[in-house]
Amino acid sequence: MTNDISRRDFLTATALIAAASQAPIGAITDPPQGPAKKGTVVLFQGDSITDSGRNRTATEPNTAGGLGSGYPLLVASAVLAERATRELQFYNRGVSGNKVPDLQQRWITDTLDLKPDVMSILIGVNDFWHTLTHGYTGTVQDYEQQYTALLDDTRRALPRVQVIVLEPFVLRTGAVDARWFPEFDQRRAAAARVASHARATFVPLQSIFDQRIRTAPPAYWAADGVHPTPAGHAVIAEHWRRAAHL
Repeated sequence: MTNDISRRDFLTATALIAAASQAPIGAITDPPQGPAKKGTVVLFQGDSITDSGRNRTATEPNTAGGLGSGYPLLVASAVLAERATRELQFYNRGVSGNKVPDLQQRWITDTLDLKPDVMSILIGVNDFWHTLTHGYTGTVQDYEQQYTALLDDTRRALPRVQVIVLEPFVLRTGAVDARWFPEFDQRRAAAARVASHARATFVPLQSIFDQRIRTAPPAYWAADGVHPTPAGHAVIAEHWRRAAHL
């Protein structure tokens, strides 16, 4: 009997390890958990993926227009419904077309003055894309140094803020062709180093979406290879919540 139990336990453990090995490397696998403290302020920052067509005149928290139509709205809607008594405040300050230098110019007003308890940032696609289409000359080193400085400033101003760095990602369809590589991958690696330096939670969106394209083609998740479809935004929202434990 003892041997049978031990063998069953061994087989069960082996199955669990095998299942876990199918998750993207570095992916966050913990489910959303933990009650946010009352009045927690959550801020989404980034470029058009975060902006998602938000109404920039809607500056108050928790407004549908102000949150846009993408993953910030999906996250806020679900969390607010589940934690109706916590008085949580969700802001979206993503701006379409932004690169790290653009964030630096508006960081005080659009981030530090809001005093977020949780701040997530998704930036980096335009820092490369605009070298192809807009004559931008920023290098991988510029991106890493500017991004590091931005989060260093954030840590000094808001030493207790929880920082979540979403990995910039693209899928090979639409606007994304061979010109993007290998430099875009170098910028993804730079974002991971920035997150480590800032003691931030890093969400590996590239590997997460690389797994998803095994079940549906790239355009299903991001029609032009860059901007997520509703399904793509739902994937980001899911992993954002796991990272934030909300």
